Amino acid sequence: MRVLDSHLHLWDPEILHYTWLEGPLAWLFGRTEIEHARLERATTEHSIFVQAETIEDDFLDEVRWVAGLAPAIGVVGIVAGARLDRGTDTTAHLEGLAAEPLVVGVRHNLQGEADGLAVSAGFVTGAREVAARGWTFDACVRASQLPEISRLAGAVPELRMVLDHLGKPEVGTAGAPAAPTMEWVRDLDDLARHPNVCCKLSGLPAEAGGDWSPAQLEPFLDAAADAFGAERLLWGSDWPVSVIGPPEAGDPYANEDGSPMYQPTARSRWADTVIAWADRRGHDVDAILWRNAEEFYRVGERRTHADAREERPRRGIFGWLRGDRS
Repeated sequence: MRVLDSHLHLWDPEILHYTWLEGPLAWLFGRTEIEHARLERATTEHSIFVQAETIEDDFLDEVRWVAGLAPAIGVVGIVAGARLDRGTDTTAHLEGLAAEPLVVGVRHNLQGEADGLAVSAGFVTGAREVAARGWTFDACVRASQLPEISRLAGAVPELRMVLDHLGKPEVGTAGAPAAPTMEWVRDLDDLARHPNVCCKLSGLPAEAGGDWSPAQLEPFLDAAADAFGAERLLWGSDWPVSVIGPPEAGDPYANEDGSPMYQPTARSRWADTVIAWADRRGHDVDAILWRNAEEFYRVGERRTHADAREERPRRGIFGWLRGDRS
């Protein structure tokens, strides 16, 4: 089975700067860590790296760092960090990103921005510049912001857009699941009416705080399929954000107090959940796991090769699991 993960994060807090990492996430997640998290059922596995919200001054450095890792870990495209509302500064930044061939799109993380930014004149101008370069835009928003993204899609119909994490609906937990709300379903349907927009099946485990079950999340997958059709759905792991939660059963490194920690099998569990759901519903599994992302990001002819370079030992998550909290 081939898998093109449409939403993979990587980070290194020793060389790049982040203001949001804490707890189990505040460690290195790089080459060694992703190798330990490979999908059990995948015979071929590639990925799209999505910017990990470094500080703005590190956006270009993040791209260079990931590009250096890409051949070894199978990254075939980079969605870079960008501010699209900065006028000539946006133009200059996009020109800088264009120097890296692996860049296929950008993300201006909107989930914490003020209402109206995504449809402001400055932002729309920046979005049109992205479209003119043939790049994509990842829309990371909260459920309440979906109407704004619909307006952006209408304002810039030439821009290929993808909704991250189904718009982050409230999903509850495995023990106290929340059903899809009428408002979220309505707004998702409205967004899907724009043919330039796709949707990532990603991020729901994180919305559940890592405490989730397939039965809990399948209604949200059904709503996405009803709105977009399987031909516009992209599987994404949202690793490592979506693999933090309560200790997994049988984990020898589980915290005694049950506090959130890295879940070693969660990435494969999420893939297996979507595969089983798609198979039962009669959806094209290969399209959701590979072809749709390949076509959306236009990475069909990109290939990667093993890289023999060695990394020096770093403060990765596996050291943290084994008790090295220094």
